[in-house]
Amino acid sequence: MLHKTRGIVLKTIKYGDTSAIVNIFTELFGVQSYMVNGVRSSKPKARGNLLQPGNILELVVYHYEQKSIQRISEFKLGYIYTSLHFNIVKNTVALYMIELLQKSLREPEQQPDLYHFSEQALQALDVAPLPIAANLPLYFTLKLAEHLGFRLNGRYSEYAHYLDLQEGSFTDLPPHHSNYLDAANSEITDKLFQCKSWEALGEINMNKDRRRKLLYSYLDFFKLHMPDFQELNSPPILHEILD
Repeated sequence: MLHKTRGIVLKTIKYGDTSAIVNIFTELFGVQSYMVNGVRSSKPKARGNLLQPGNILELVVYHYEQKSIQRISEFKLGYIYTSLHFNIVKNTVALYMIELLQKSLREPEQQPDLYHFSEQALQALDVAPLPIAANLPLYFTLKLAEHLGFRLNGRYSEYAHYLDLQEGSFTDLPPHHSNYLDAANSEITDKLFQCKSWEALGEINMNKDRRRKLLYSYLDFFKLHMPDFQELNSPPILHEILD
């Protein structure tokens, strides 16, 4: 059975001389692995560059529930980036987002809301000025957690200064463990989480050290709620690139 779906390339692995196995987060089927033949040929029609991680594709795919590796009948770009692949800051942010998706999405289940959010985030990153791009990893991490079922509860206020990462909620007193954010970082986290537009991210000012501390805290939040969550390779590179 052939199906049309959109998809975000997560990872491409060489297979044989001219083929590849491509891990794609699809709108219809969640994360799937696809065998793609003839994409690494030196011939002019070879289209392996379309399978770069982060690319958004329009796909026609074969899908069989019992198979672990599916096949692609047709594919083309579903969105053409204007700067993401050429701007080192945006490209590094995109690689972080893709790696986070890869480490978070284990089951091949349909998650259309998360798919649409991820696609919109990549498109927003492509056209965003750098102040928005710099805060996008933090926002994307918080919202991905929400889509995965462990969202933040409550709001920062004068009566709730601390964000308890174990409970995912704001509290009036520091909890009796070390997995929490202080008042300043809790307030910024609430501001980030409440942003209703990509443009609003550019209005939240913070320095490189605070971004670094917050990102690692948010990844700790993932570890607390996803016991098999693995370390990411991209954050140290991200922190080197971002001001």
